[in-house]
Amino acid sequence: MSPEQLKALIRDVPDFPKPGILFRDITPLLGNAKAFDAAIGRLADSVQAFGSDGLVAIESRGFLFGAAVAQRLKLPLQIVRKPGKLPSKTAGISYALEYGSDRVEIHVDAIEPGKRYTIIDDVLATGGTAAAASDLLRSLDGRVTGCVFFIELGFLGGRARLKGTPVASVVSY
Repeated sequence: MSPEQLKALIRDVPDFPKPGILFRDITPLLGNAKAFDAAIGRLADSVQAFGSDGLVAIESRGFLFGAAVAQRLKLPLQIVRKPGKLPSKTAGISYALEYGSDRVEIHVDAIEPGKRYTIIDDVLATGGTAAAASDLLRSLDGRVTGCVFFIELGFLGGRARLKGTPVASVVSY
């Protein structure tokens, strides 16, 4: 399926989760096995092009795409989560949001020093979470080969926040 065909399966939900936000709902795509398989194939192609030794998926919808891509490519998968969600010892990083701050964490033993990782998530918006995940991996001596996203909201400028890290996306707005 083409990116345009996949994009047609993304539902626009106005004013969610708050007024003024246009939410891009991927659940119709997830409910279409052929479309989801095509999306995973396109993401997997990007991960392969980056030459990764493993994947790092960002909470929570990034887990959906990350697990499927990791399984398809037979790559190890690690996860980045919000604070307090991982059961073992973690490393974390705080980052600035437009109005406040947030934090992400990963298990301290999740990243093998010197190994190459691609970060995967459902949406690239402002790039703050992906940039924080990249910084977190680098702080553990992992190499970030690229970031892949199913959806990119280009008008929000997230690529610029990723400081030259290669970025691939399947559909763009």
